[in-house]
Amino acid sequence: MNSLDIEYNTERPDIQFPEYGRSIQEMLLHAKTIESPQKRQKTVESIIGLMIQLGPQGNRNMDDYREKLWNHVFALTNYELEVNVPAGIIIRREEDRAKPQPLGYPTTATRMRHYGNSVHALIQKAIDMPEGPKREGFVEVIASYMKLAYKTWNKEHYVSDDIVKEDLEILSNGQLLLHEGHDSLDKLAAGVGKLDNRNRTNVSGGNDRSGRRRGGRNRGSNGGGSGSSGGGGRSNNPNNNSNNNAGRRRKR
Repeated sequence: MNSLDIEYNTERPDIQFPEYGRSIQEMLLHAKTIESPQKRQKTVESIIGLMIQLGPQGNRNMDDYREKLWNHVFALTNYELEVNVPAGIIIRREEDRAKPQPLGYPTTATRMRHYGNSVHALIQKAIDMPEGPKREGFVEVIASYMKLAYKTWNKEHYVSDDIVKEDLEILSNGQLLLHEGHDSLDKLAAGVGKLDNRNRTNVSGGNDRSGRRRGGRNRGSNGGGSGSSGGGGRSNNPNNNSNNNAGRRRKR
């Protein structure tokens, strides 16, 4: 039985850029061995044209797309390819390229992240406020918002006011406490919304009523003036009535 010479991919060199495939890499390695400079230049340009066809169509409109391809060609040949690069294209090695600085992981809201960073900022602001009814009302608003956020992200679990009170005390390191005798946090949240709507309605309604009053007074004064002078209203002066009747007869 004759043995077949089979070459497996595991025995071949690694592919540096999988998006181009092994065939492009082997063609470029072959182009590097061509002795004629003109033929080598033409071969490399043809391979780059094939790389453009293999790539996504949207990338062809990018300004630096051809420069990217030429850099990949030199990287595939280990920067040993002797060809002329088109004008405006700069070949840079990978180690010479500027790399962005790594972004640090945010350290905010390390505890109870389901409330979000906004709650942590509000709690810190309430801690800096002086003692008084304004601070107590602000703490109530924070607690009602905390319960709303908790219910949003934990819809399967029941959320009680005691849980929110305990979390508020933990997040504020015991500096913020809900005063005794406050209403339910659900009622506080609903009351704030109703109060806002009521204020908006009062503002818009007050403007309308004031405008109507002003308009009514203006119309009343104008009507009275026109009635007394031009006959728009009733008058006890018989001379005015006779003048009006005479005017109507002439129009007819």
